[in-house]
Parts: sequence; C-alpha cells; structure tokens
Amino acid sequence: MASILTNTSAMVALQNLRTINSGLEDTQKMISTGKAISSARDNAAVWAISKVMESDAMSFKAINDSLNLGQSTVTVARQASETVTDLLTQMKEKIVAAQEENVDRGKLQDDVSALSDQIKSVVNAAQFNGLNLLKGTDDVNILSSLDRSPDGTVTASDITIFRQDLSDDAGAYGTGTDLSANITATPGGNLAADGSGGNFSGTGNLLEATVAGTIVAGETYNLQVAGETVSFTTTTTATADLAAGLTAAVNTAGIEGISAGVTGSVIEITNTRSFEDVTVNTSGSGAATFALEAGGNTAAAATTNTQTIASRASDITFSTTAGVAEGDGYRVTVAGVNYDYIAGKNETFEDVARGLKTVIDGAAVEGISTNVTQKSGAWTLEIDNAGSALTLADAGAAGGTATGGLNGVDALDVTTDAGVEAALANIETYIDTGIEAAADFGSAQGRIDTQNTFISNLTDSLKAGIGALVDADLEAASARLQALQVQQQLGIQSLSIANQAPQSILSLFR
Repeated sequence: MASILTNTSAMVALQNLRTINSGLEDTQKMISTGKAISSARDNAAVWAISKVMESDAMSFKAINDSLNLGQSTVTVARQASETVTDLLTQMKEKIVAAQEENVDRGKLQDDVSALSDQIKSVVNAAQFNGLNLLKGTDDVNILSSLDRSPDGTVTASDITIFRQDLSDDAGAYGTGTDLSANITATPGGNLAADGSGGNFSGTGNLLEATVAGTIVAGETYNLQVAGETVSFTTTTTATADLAAGLTAAVNTAGIEGISAGVTGSVIEITNTRSFEDVTVNTSGSGAATFALEAGGNTAAAATTNTQTIASRASDITFSTTAGVAEGDGYRVTVAGVNYDYIAGKNETFEDVARGLKTVIDGAAVEGISTNVTQKSGAWTLEIDNAGSALTLADAGAAGGTATGGLNGVDALDVTTDAGVEAALANIETYIDTGIEAAADFGSAQGRIDTQNTFISNLTDSLKAGIGALVDADLEAASARLQALQVQQQLGIQSLSIANQAPQSILSLFR
C-alpha cells in the first residue's frame, strides 16, 4: 500500500542516519580529545575509577615534591655532620700533638679553639629552608606516601627523621620526677683496711698485711704489688723486722702511686692511683703468714692470699635496670658546684656517664679528673680528687631540656697535662657522636632516595593505567571515522531515495 502520510522507508533511513551521525559524533570527539572516555556520560564506572587514580597521581606528585625537600634538608645535615666529624678529627690531631711536653701548647690551644669555633659555625649554618636538624631533639616527619585501603580509606605515611643535636647547648635541668634512685655516689678515698672512713679526698686506700707465725733467719719473703715483686730476707726471728724490711723494699721499688708504712708487725700499703685498682700477693719460703685486709674489699682477711686495693677515685654508679628518657637530668655536685647532663632521645646511662664526664672536665677544676667504665655491668663515672677532702653529692630529675651532643667541646684545654689527658679521652666521645649523627642522616637519606624513586615509578604506573582505561585508540578511531563518513553518505542517499518514493503516486492521477 502506498501512502503519502506514512513513509516507512524514510523513517527507517532516518533512524539509520541518526545512528550513523551519533557514532560519527562520538568518533570525532574521541579524535579531538584523545580520550575514549572523557566524561561520566561515556562510561560512569570507568570514568569514576580513572578520576580516583588521577587524584592519587596528583597527590603523589606533591609527595614527590615533599620528598625532594626532605632529601635536600637531610643532605645538608649529613654533609654538615661529616664536616663536623672531620673538624673533630683535626682537633684530635692537635690534642695528640699536645701530649709531647716539648711543643708549644699555647699555639695548639689556639688551633683547638679555632676548630671549636668552626664547628659551632657549621652547626648553626646547617639549615635548609629554615630547618636545622643539628640543633634540638624534636623529630621531623617527611610525607612519604598515601596508602589507600580496600574500603577506600586514605592514610598518610611519613618517614621520621631523628634530629642529631651537635650543638654545645648546656641544656636545662628539670624539676620533674625525682630520679635520684638511679644514681649513687660512693666516696672511695681514704678507705681503711676494714672499708671504713671513705671520703672524697686525695688520701689513698689502705691494705694491711699482718705478719704472724714462726720466722727463721735467712728465709726470703715476697710481696707482689701492682705486678712488681719485692723481696726481703730475714736476719732475725722478729715479725716486726720482717714487716719493716718488706715495707722498706716496697718504698725503695718506687712503684707509681704506691707507698708503704709499718706499725709493729703490720705492713700498711697505700694506693693513690686515680682509676686503677692494685693487686697485692704475698709468698715466701718460710713458715710466716700474712693476713691481708684491703680497703674497699669486703672479703675476709686471709692467710698467704691475694687482695685488691681499690683505686682512689669515688664512684658515681648508674642503675642497671632503669631506662633513660629524653629530658632525664643527672647531677653531680662537687664542693657545692653542680654539674648537670640532661639526656636526649634514645640515650643510655653510658651516654649520661660520658656526658657528665665532659661537663666536669670542661670546668677544669684543679685536682679533679674523671673516667668512665663499667663495674659489675653498671656504667660508672669515676671522679678522682687529688687534693683535700671535698663534698660529693648526686641527684636526678626528669623534665629537663637535653644537653647538646658537643657540649664542652669549646672547653677542651691542652695547655696542661691534666687538660691534655682529659681532652684526649673526651674527643673520642665527640667524634663518636659526630660519626653516629652522619651515619643516621646517611641512612635516612638512603631511605628517602629509595622512596622518591618508588613514588616516581608508581606515578608513572598510575598514569599508564589511567591511559589504558580512558585513552582512545586513534588508529582504530581513524579507520572508524572513514567508515562512518561513507555510511553517512550512503544514509543520506538512502533517505533521499525514500523521500522521493511518494512522488511516484502523482503519476496515478494524470
């Protein structure tokens, strides 16, 4: 049936043309934008995924900038730490040179002071964008990643950089929790044979060797003191004569820090060595015996035995069970003057003992010298007083401000024998502090480098993934465009033919 009101062929041709034009429009948009999915209308699910990934990629670009900033800051700190370590090593060379007595110690002291000033200059200048990792104790966090969980929750991750305080700040003693239970001062000088009478003085500790038993003339007896052996051969049978003879032999031997006296049949040996215990052994060919009792030694008197005379120094002993927290301060008071060290992050009682040593040595108190050692597992600061008796006290309190890692470096003194000895011991502590700081910064820098590389690669991977989701295949789009253009032309031609069909009805009415 022919109709001029309804042209089914034209409607079909028009629908096909519309479909072709729509496809052509999509293809042209794809070519012009380069994207197969440029809006949520194209594919809502894929578009949403791509937008989340795009936001992550932009975030990682910002993280990359943060890592670059952190890397530069840590690099400055590492290089400064290495420079400080080199300067401390040069300072050690000057201190070692000052061990000789025939050198100009005044000139060497000038060099040491100049190096100290340069160290302070380096530490103060070691900042990047206003951040100095060589001063203070607060940690610095560098944004390193965004972690997305399966449920979509996003959390930030940081790389924590621990400051390494290489300043010479004295710190501030706190007023918090009493820590005096963690530190014990034990006076060690002037200990009698029974262990009594200890005080903080230059008087040495005593050993008593009581001679008893049967003595025959012509017998030889020995005393070994601090590794040196002295002998006496009896000429009488009197115990007092044997005691006097061995006493004279000890004094004649000239053993450093050792002197002897005699009271009747008792030989009294005194040890005035600052930080060295002295062992005494007795032996002989006769039947006489020696009952040894030494100051500072709680062992009972023994016959033909070995005893130790404790060193003269007093002990500041730290706890073997308690920990050390940042801000914990410990104080040693000598003759009413306080010497404080306040712990920083991750320090131990070894650090506290060595810190107090540098503080006390830096004060250069005449006759006072120090040493750090371990006794029965406990870190101990030994303080020796070569002069008259002084008061000695200890204390501890939390809540302080940490002492700088190079506190006292500007007080190193190589103009005196005592100063040179103290400086040589303390410079090792300072060098270890500098090396540890440089090593920690180097480790942190390596971690930042690794994370930076990973973030860069991850960003590239995200971009590639986004491209795989939304980018158009332009080769296929080009081929499709040409095909659709041909289809469009054919569709137009088909519609034109369909529209001309009703005109044939006119011939029926002629």
